[in-house]
Amino acid sequence: MTDTEGTPPADTFGVSIGVDDDAFRFLVHVPSDLEAAWSDRDTFQRLVEAAVWERLDRESTLHAVGTAATAGERVELGTVTLTPEGTVVEHTLTAPEP
Repeated sequence: MTDTEGTPPADTFGVSIGVDDDAFRFLVHVPSDLEAAWSDRDTFQRLVEAAVWERLDRESTLHAVGTAATAGERVELGTVTLTPEGTVVEHTLTAPEP
C-alpha cells in the first residue's frame, strides 16, 4: 500500500495456521515487494501475530483449525495490512468454521 495521504507506507501480509501431526504453526506470508521500511523480520512477524490475536479469539480459532484441518493442511485466516510501527490499516481476518 503506497503513501497517498501522508500516512506511513504499509504492507499486507497473509496469515494462516499450518497443521502438523503434533503442533500448529503460525505462518506469515510476506509479499515479494515490501513498501514499508521493515528493519527486522522477527519484528514484523511479531506485529502481525499480535494484530491477529487482537482481532480473533486465539483459543476458539485454534480449536476450529484443529477440527477443520488434518496434518499437512494449512488454514487461511486472511490478511492484515500494517505499518512498521504496528498500526493496522485494514484486515480481512476471519476465524475458520469448525
